Amino acid sequence: MEKYRDVTLSPEERAKDLLSRMTAEEKIYQLTAQMLFDYGEEYAAKRDFRYGNYRNPGHFMHQDHSKKTTTTEVAQAINADVRKGIAASRFGIPPMENGEALHGAQWGMATVFPQPIAMASTFDPALMAETADLIGKECAAVGVRQVFAPVINIVRDCRWGRTVETFGEDVLLTSDMGVAMCRGLEKNGVIATPKHFVDNYADGGRDSNESHSSPRTLREVYLEPFRRCFIDGGAQSVMAAYNGIDGMPCSCNKPLLTDLLRGEWGFKGFVVSDYTGVEGVTNAHHIVKTRAEGQALCLRAGLDVTLPWETDEAVREALAKGYITEDDLDTAVLRVLAAKFRIGLFDKPFVDENKAQSLVRCDAHKAVALKGARESIVLLKNSGILPVNTPKVERIGIFGPGADLVPIGQNYSGPYGGWRSDDVDTPLSYLRKYVVGKKIEIVTGSDDEIARLAPSCDACFYFTQILEGEGNDRSNIRLSPETKQGKRAGDAGGYVVDEAATVLEGDPDGAICQMIAANPRSVVILLNGAPVDMSPWIDNAAAVIEAWYPGEEGARAIVEVMFGEVCPGGKLPITFPRSVGQLPLYYSYKTSGRGYGYTENDGSPLFEFGFGLSYTRFAITDVQPVLQNNTLTVEMDIANVGKTAGAEVVQLYFEASNCGVMRPISELKGYLRVELAAGEKKHISVPVDKEAFCFYNAAMVYGAFDGDYAVNVGTSCKNIVNTFNVCMRDGVLHLD
Repeated sequence: MEKYRDVTLSPEERAKDLLSRMTAEEKIYQLTAQMLFDYGEEYAAKRDFRYGNYRNPGHFMHQDHSKKTTTTEVAQAINADVRKGIAASRFGIPPMENGEALHGAQWGMATVFPQPIAMASTFDPALMAETADLIGKECAAVGVRQVFAPVINIVRDCRWGRTVETFGEDVLLTSDMGVAMCRGLEKNGVIATPKHFVDNYADGGRDSNESHSSPRTLREVYLEPFRRCFIDGGAQSVMAAYNGIDGMPCSCNKPLLTDLLRGEWGFKGFVVSDYTGVEGVTNAHHIVKTRAEGQALCLRAGLDVTLPWETDEAVREALAKGYITEDDLDTAVLRVLAAKFRIGLFDKPFVDENKAQSLVRCDAHKAVALKGARESIVLLKNSGILPVNTPKVERIGIFGPGADLVPIGQNYSGPYGGWRSDDVDTPLSYLRKYVVGKKIEIVTGSDDEIARLAPSCDACFYFTQILEGEGNDRSNIRLSPETKQGKRAGDAGGYVVDEAATVLEGDPDGAICQMIAANPRSVVILLNGAPVDMSPWIDNAAAVIEAWYPGEEGARAIVEVMFGEVCPGGKLPITFPRSVGQLPLYYSYKTSGRGYGYTENDGSPLFEFGFGLSYTRFAITDVQPVLQNNTLTVEMDIANVGKTAGAEVVQLYFEASNCGVMRPISELKGYLRVELAAGEKKHISVPVDKEAFCFYNAAMVYGAFDGDYAVNVGTSCKNIVNTFNVCMRDGVLHLD
C-alpha cells in the first residue's frame, strides 16, 4: 500500500509521499481553482475536474426563484462534483469545495444567524462558538470543507462598507470572537480562513487602499486577532488582503506571508488569495508587467492557492520561464495536501445526502439563531416608553422600509440569488401575529403618510434600512443617502452576495423627524451593520434600539424586546460618533500631546464602546482583585436590583502609565456576560489573561515589561464603578 493511503501515518507524512509521486502539471492544479456561476449548461460544459479547489456548486443552484433547491440536492451536487474530481486525478485527490460562511453556511438556504457585528454585541464568545459549531455542521453536511471566514479586521473608521462583517473595533473582543468561530468551524472538519490579512482599508474607510499603519500599530492592533486565530483558534488557512503594506501588495508580501506568518508564528496551513487578488498584483498595483510574473511573486512570497478561477496557464508560464522552480510548487502543494489529509477529505470525501436535509435549519439551529438575536440587541436610549405597556397601548404605528424586510442584511446572506424562506417573518409580519388577541391595532403607511397617521397612535416605530457591505464604503453615515444608491449584479459583492439590484432613496432622517413631530412617543429601530449619524433626531426620539441585522429569527427577537418579553442586554462593540466629522473614532486611542476637541464639540462620541441600556438595573459591589501565580482575577458581587430578568456585561479596562512607550488611554482586558433573574445576586470572577500586561517596548520587543495600571471595572468604557491599581515589576505583578 502506498504510504499516502496509510491512515496510520501523519497527514504530513502522507502528503509528502503523495507529493513525491506527482508531476508538475498535477501540482499546478492543486494550487489553482475554478468557479462557475451557472450550475446549468455552463457548469456541464466548462467544469474541469482537475482543479484542486472549487467554489461549491450549491452556492449557484438557487438562482431560479420558481423552484426550491433542497439541501439534499445540494449535497448530491457536491458529492457528484467531488466524485468526478477524484476520478480525474491519478491519485484520487478530492477537490476542496469552498464557500462563504460569514454568519451562516452560504451554500444555500441554510440557517441565517446574526451578522458578526451583532454577535460581537453579545460579548458572549461561548455563544459565538456554539453558533460557529452549527455553521460548521451545516457546511460539512453538504460537503463544503473550507470557508472564507471569519472577518477579523479591526474597524477604526466605520465608513468602511464591510464594517458589518466584522466584530467591531476592539482587539480583545475581535480576537475572542474570531477564535471561537475558528474553533467551531474546525471541529467539524471545515477549514476556517480568517480574512483579510491584513489592515485592508485605509483613510476614510476606503476598502483595499494602502495601509498607512506603522509597524507598531500593525502589531498592537491589526495583526493580533490573526495571531490568536491561528495559535488559539486552530485556523488552517488565511486569506491575503487586496491592499498593500509598506509598498508591497499583501498577496506577494514575503515579510507578511513567510517571515511573520510562518517564521514567527509557526503557521502550518495554507494561504489563499482574495478573489482575483493575484491578478491585482499586475493589473491593480502594477508591480510587474505580466500575470506570470505576478503569479511567481505571490508563490515565492508564501501565497499558495489562487482564487477564484483558472490561473494554471500563468503558473505554467512562470515555471517555464524560470520565474519559479518546481521546489516552489512543492512548498505550496505540500501545505494544501497536508490540510486535505488533516480534515479527512481523502478518507471520507462524501457526505450522507439524506442526513443533511434533517440537519440544516432544524429547530435546534433556529433556537441558537434566536438566542443570538436576543442577546445582540442594544438599547441605546429609552425615556420610559419601552417596553410597550400592552394594556395602555391600543394603536401602534409601524413605518420605515425595514419593517417588512427579513432582517438578515444583504451581506453574505444566503446563496447567489438571495436567501429566502416561506417560514421566516419580517418585523411587521411577526408583530401582526404577536398582537392577535391583545386588542392592538397595527397602522402602517409610507413615509409620505406618517404625518397623517402617526398622531392617532399610542406609539410609533420606524424601522430603518441602509445599503452596506462590500463595495459600499460611505462618506455620509446618515440614514438619508446624499444620492440614490444601488448595487449592481456582478460587482465585487455580486460574486458572493446577491444578484438583485438594491436601491436606496428617499429621506428616512426626514421621515423620522416627521414621525417624532407628529407623535413624541416615537421609537427608532436601527437595522444596520455600522454606526449612523443620528443627529437630526436623536435628541427628540423617545427610544432607540440598535437591532443590527439579527438574522432569520431577528424579527421575533425585536418584537420581544419591544414588548418586554426579552430584556435587552447587548453592548456596543464599536463607537458611535456624533457625526462623520469625528471619524475615525474609537475608544482606545493613545494619549494626546495637548488634548482639545473640535469647535463644534469636545470630540466625545454619541455612544461609547461597551454601552447598552437595560429594562432593569444592576449593582456591582465588593470588587476584590486576586493575585495568584502571577495572574490577576477580579472577583465581585453583581445583583439585579430591578424587577425583570436581564443580563449585564461586566467590563475591565486598563489605563497604563510609566511603560516607557505610549499606551492607549483605555483597553478592554476582560469581560463577562452575566444573566440574572430579578432580585438575584451572584458572586463572579472575571479572569485577566497574562498577556494583558504584555506590550511592545521601545525596541519593538514583546514582553511583560514594567508598568503601572489602573484597572477600571464598569459596564462600558466610560461607566466605571470601581478602580484599583496594579503594577508590573521585573515580570511580577503587585497590588498597589
